[in-house]
Amino acid sequence: MIHATQNITQLEFIKSSKADNFESPDFYEIDDLLTEEHKLIRATVRDFVKKEISPIIEDCAQKATFPRHIVQKFGEIGAFGPTIPEAYNPNGGLDYVAYGLMMQEIERGDSGMRSTASVQGSLVMYPIYEFGTEAQRQKYLPKLASGEYLGCFGLTEPNHGSNPAGMETHFKDMGDYYLLNGAKMWISNSPYADVAVVWAKNEEGRIHGLIVEKEMEGFSAPEIHNKWSLRASITGELVFQDVRVPKENLLPNISGLKGPLKCLDKARYGISWGALGAAMDCYDTAKRYALEREQFGKPIAGFQLIQKKLAEMLTEITKAQLICWRLGNLMNQDRASTAQISLAKRNNVDMALSIAREARQILGGMGITGEYSIMRHMMNLESVITYEGTHDIHLLILGNHITGIQAFK
Repeated sequence: MIHATQNITQLEFIKSSKADNFESPDFYEIDDLLTEEHKLIRATVRDFVKKEISPIIEDCAQKATFPRHIVQKFGEIGAFGPTIPEAYNPNGGLDYVAYGLMMQEIERGDSGMRSTASVQGSLVMYPIYEFGTEAQRQKYLPKLASGEYLGCFGLTEPNHGSNPAGMETHFKDMGDYYLLNGAKMWISNSPYADVAVVWAKNEEGRIHGLIVEKEMEGFSAPEIHNKWSLRASITGELVFQDVRVPKENLLPNISGLKGPLKCLDKARYGISWGALGAAMDCYDTAKRYALEREQFGKPIAGFQLIQKKLAEMLTEITKAQLICWRLGNLMNQDRASTAQISLAKRNNVDMALSIAREARQILGGMGITGEYSIMRHMMNLESVITYEGTHDIHLLILGNHITGIQAFK
């Protein structure tokens, strides 16, 4: 029988867990490697997450609703496309370490919220800036940066996930416009997106990017329901039925699969930092719980197996922090390779998922409830380990780099 005093203690701890008291681990004093601007940006986004995301995210996840108001708020704090030059984004001009720290803090709140931000910046704003015309940059980037517009990225198809070169979505030159047909699947932001950067094949089978706007006739974006993962994120399809796309909406400065793959490199980089944030949150939650939860007359943090779990979590987080910091500096120098980015994405997401599972064990039965963030992170990371390159595909990217032999075919 549980005594009343024990029950009150447990309830009080559950109540206190509702407050976002997150403290970031920094065992190797990596903060010494950051600039004051980096630390200020991180603190700003961390405070934003504590104020705007943490109080609502469990309810959003339970109800499978996307907090649409967060889009404008992300724009206000500069979370959309922070590496885009200030000429197109008043909050832009930041380096890749700053961008990574922002994604770390946002995913510490929720993977779905980070997906919203990183899709907007890396997969929509980046290709428009990098591959678009000056007119396209002026038309779309300021509105995407502010959150007035929400964007999505159309690459994955119902029949083509890990093999994007097999895409069936295509367009024809009709003289005054392009006629677009096809479908995309598992597209973050799509049901609410104002613009979509869509990759499709022309009549010669060459892949190009097109900017498709929400109001274009024949374009629809039905929502995907009944997800067990990324429940606070909005996910859908993109369906094109004889959509007339103006010729000025073609991204002219890239062709071939290298276009979308360059975008994915930017997004995968952000994921490597974001997954680290989710891992940090699970570790911090488990540590707090272990120090306060008593069994057999003492806090469970005093037992060897719990200490083993926490020590291994901290070790893996520290390794991932160093990977992110070094990769961020390589990104700043334009020296980061696809294989290096793949290593970081693959390692860090796998690490975060393992930590989420171990943290859930420390919390016992409480770990499966919405009173704590761990189970939500775990379910979200099951998507993150698959999207933008599956765990195994990133393994083969590294294998190709090591051996010079492509194993995809």
